[in-house]
Formats: sequence, C-alpha cells, structure tokens
Amino acid sequence: MTDLSFRRPIFDVMLARMQEPRRFIQVLAGPRQTGKTTLAQQVMEAAGLPRHYVSADEPAMQDRVWLNAQWDIGRVRVRDSGGRGALLVLDEVQKITGWADAVKRLWDEDTAARRPLKVILLGSAPLLVQRGLTESLAGRFELVRVSHWSLAEMRQAFGWDLDRFLYYGGYPGAAALVDDHHRWARYILDSLVETTLSRDILLLTRVDKPALLRQLFRLGGDYSGQVLSYQKMLGQLQDAGNTTTLAHYLELLSGAGMLTGLQKFSGARVRQRGSSPKLLVLNTALMTAPTSLTLEAARDDREFWGRLVESAVGAHLVNTAAGTGINVFYWRERNHEVDYVLKTGRAIVAIEVTSGRRKLALPGMDAFEKTFRPRRKLLVGGQGISVEEFLERPAGAWLA
Repeated sequence: MTDLSFRRPIFDVMLARMQEPRRFIQVLAGPRQTGKTTLAQQVMEAAGLPRHYVSADEPAMQDRVWLNAQWDIGRVRVRDSGGRGALLVLDEVQKITGWADAVKRLWDEDTAARRPLKVILLGSAPLLVQRGLTESLAGRFELVRVSHWSLAEMRQAFGWDLDRFLYYGGYPGAAALVDDHHRWARYILDSLVETTLSRDILLLTRVDKPALLRQLFRLGGDYSGQVLSYQKMLGQLQDAGNTTTLAHYLELLSGAGMLTGLQKFSGARVRQRGSSPKLLVLNTALMTAPTSLTLEAARDDREFWGRLVESAVGAHLVNTAAGTGINVFYWRERNHEVDYVLKTGRAIVAIEVTSGRRKLALPGMDAFEKTFRPRRKLLVGGQGISVEEFLERPAGAWLA
C-alpha cells in the first residue's frame, strides 16, 4: 500500500474519530488522485475492526438496492464482531443514485438499534457530495477535505524540486510518467480531466451545454492567473449562452477541484459576487498538460512561467484555505491590482507574486493598504519570500 505518512494529520484525525464512542459518518471529499482511497484503507487497517470496502466507481450507475446490499454486509460484520463493531467504507458515493437519503435512512436505523457500525464515505466530486450532506445528512457527518498534493508532499514522495512541482503539479499517479512528456500529458488529459468531466460532472449533474463546459475548462487553463470578465468569455466561446450559465459551470468545475474563479475583494459582498472572476487552475498540471511546451521550454518562456508561478501560488492558497473559514480573493481598482487577498474575520493579508513578467514597482499594494489597512503585506518571489518557502506553508500561516 502506498505510504502516505506525510498526510499523517488527516489519518490521525480519522483514526481518533473512529475510536470515539459517539458515531458520526466520516466523509472524505476531494478531487481525483488525491489519496482518499489509500487513506481510508490505511485507517481500516489501523482500526483493526471487521470491515467491508466497496467502490461505486463503475460505468453503470449504482442504485439504492445496491447500496442497501452493501450496507447489509456491514451489518453482518457487526453481528460477527463479538461486540467490537465494524467499519463500512463506500467509495465514490456520489455515483449512487439517491445516496444521501438512503444513507440517512440506514444510518438512523442503526442508531435506533444501537448497532455499532462505523461508516466512511469517499467522494471525488466534492461539490456534489457536500450538497447531499447538507440536504439530507445534517448533524450526522463530519467532513474531511482532501486537497491536491502540495510541494512538500510531492517532494517527500518523489523527490521533486520546485520547478518540477510548478510544471507537473500535484498529481501523484502521474509522477512516474514525467520522463515521457507526451505520455504524462495524455494521462492527465484522458485519465484525470476527461474522467472528471464526463463521470464526475456531466454524468451526475444537469449540464445543458456540455461542449461549453469543456470549452470553459480549456479557456481557464489558457487564462489561469488572469482576470477575465464574463462578457469577454462569451466573446471567446462558441454557443456560450449567457453569463449565468458560465458562472454555474465555473462553480461545477471549482467543485470538482479543477478550475475556480476568484472574486474581487471589495469589502461589500454584493460587489464581490458581481465582479469579473480571476480564473485559476487548482492544479498546475491542468495548465501545462494541454500545451506543447516541455518543462525546459516553459522555463524559457518568461511570460508563461510567470503565469505558472502565480497560478501555483493561488492554487496553493485556495487548496489549503478550503474548510478553514479563510476566503481567497483578488483586488483590482483602475490600474492598481493585488494578486491575492486572504480574509478571515477582520484579518486581511495582501499577497503580490513577482515573476519574469512582473514590474518591480508595486503601486497596487500601496493603494490597497490605504483603502483596507491589511494586517500584513507579502511579496512572494524576487526579493520577498521565496516561492518554495511560501508553498510549504498553508494559507492560515500568513494570517497568524
């Protein structure tokens, strides 16, 4: 089994919850290829309980009858455990039709019967999983978010340096293929991107314009790290529909851990929601795999490498801020801009990323400080904090 010791904090939390007398459904949600299944299997081994693991990740959709049958196997494990209880792990739970209501009914039956069946649910479409949880399972679950792999994790697992991480991103399953650029790129596009689009979004969510969803994803990779109004997107996409459709599709892509649109920081939520989004891939492999540039060629292209660095910093902030109460924005007013803004409560931190395509003067920082009085202003790269050091700390570290 793959060693995920560097994801020990998640493992420790799950195992500790497994040993508590009060029962909660543990839910691991995150994009594909982030180690959810391996983590769950390691917790199963460490818990030492009778167990049943099954995945719903099959071409044909699973239904409630299938789910009931799997749950009954878990109950058999409880019966045969001698009072110790048992563990049921359902992988790719979002693929099961009506899963949330079915899990609620079964869980409540076990609770009423005082049946010590512990349950872990895994899902690779975080947005869809969370919707099911909040609509049907309120008060019965604890969510554990599993994000894309960080620089520190890819370095510990595969010995990667900063440049390799910036270019190849945080997909551990693709790490063995990086010496063959074409093979690596096809794996990212065919096994991860296409699978996420076709099986985690299009198969499970109503999307009236699937071609538009795919175009929007490609556009996001091309413009990652840049602010692009919905009107300009409409001008570059075929059969684009309207801005509401684009905003909805961007939300779906964000919920799948692929592409997000940061909102403008203004101090007024209404203005934030109505602002032009800053497009941002959540794993830089999604930006590099569709191009013909090799690592060496990308490094030589100062404009592209600059956008790659800025995108890596932004993706790191979004991924490590998820579930912590920290919000990530950008800021722009006339000709003044700040790349990223972190906010939690009243604390605000402004972050500017320098690279080969950036000018040395930082008028945006000065203008932002006069308007919002941030707790901290950070310069990443150049004569500021090194990109490598910045990527080794979570977003919350800069607000402390």
